Amino acid sequence: MRQRRGQERGEIDGSVRVLLIARSELTSWLLANISGIFALMWRKAKRREQKSGQIDRSVPSSAARTSFALLAAYLLFALGYLAFSERLSAGDWRTASREPAGLAPDPSVTPEAVVQVYAARAVGWRGYFGVHTWIAAKRTNAERFTVYEVIGYRLRRTGTSVVVHHRAPDGYWFGNRPELLTDVRGAGVEEIIERIEAAVQTYPYADRYRVWPGPNSNTFTAFVLREVPELRTDLPPTAIGKDFLGWSPVGKTPSGTGGQLSLLGAVGVAAGVEEGVEINVLGLTLGLDPRNLSLKLPLIGSVGFGGDVEPVRIE
Repeated sequence: MRQRRGQERGEIDGSVRVLLIARSELTSWLLANISGIFALMWRKAKRREQKSGQIDRSVPSSAARTSFALLAAYLLFALGYLAFSERLSAGDWRTASREPAGLAPDPSVTPEAVVQVYAARAVGWRGYFGVHTWIAAKRTNAERFTVYEVIGYRLRRTGTSVVVHHRAPDGYWFGNRPELLTDVRGAGVEEIIERIEAAVQTYPYADRYRVWPGPNSNTFTAFVLREVPELRTDLPPTAIGKDFLGWSPVGKTPSGTGGQLSLLGAVGVAAGVEEGVEINVLGLTLGLDPRNLSLKLPLIGSVGFGGDVEPVRIE
């Protein structure tokens, strides 16, 4: 029986490898040939116009064709980048790793209070578009971290999407490696943890969950961060739902260092010291962060010179 299970597992692993190779080869072919495909389409359209002697109004204009070509090329580039970046796990979510990534301090040798904010690519196809975020906190001399997050399927089981539990603060999110966004430590963090817990209790959308445009896990994290501006956390542009403000179109940015206008999280603009300038269209964010010399791109995320997050002391 054990040998048979091993054979079945080997067959599954082999199938997964074949799928990964096929996905990589398809992505490579598309990226290598996309410019030629659109160039051919362009030449054919121009020839039709020259033969007819007039512009065919049923054919999209040159500007429209160019915009479509650029959008399609960016989409394929972004999907290819994510496929090769190892940010997304190709394994079964039921057996995917939830092990620590080595980004959080060991409570046994770190007695001081700690608060960290994390983001990791979402599970399955949603990971190509966005991330899941959460907050982890440890009080002074505590033996373990407490994690605060929203998990959609828990709403159906328990009547609330808010989850407060003990797990690895830097655990892989179903196989996807987390990114550390904020790390604060010191005696002054105790008061911050008190306010985090108070904000968790007053989160207004605990009985609702929508992947797009919110409220979702990123809406929750952004709500708590707005109540604790000392953390100054700039959530990734891929944190779809962070701009969901409910029926109020005006609010603070998640870092608390600026302001934003948002129509139910689907369309909006934001500007802040930490965020820079962001434009949100259908939940996809494009922006510029002068402070960290980085671009904020849909699907891909921030690209620039942000560097690793270093612990900040609050006494």
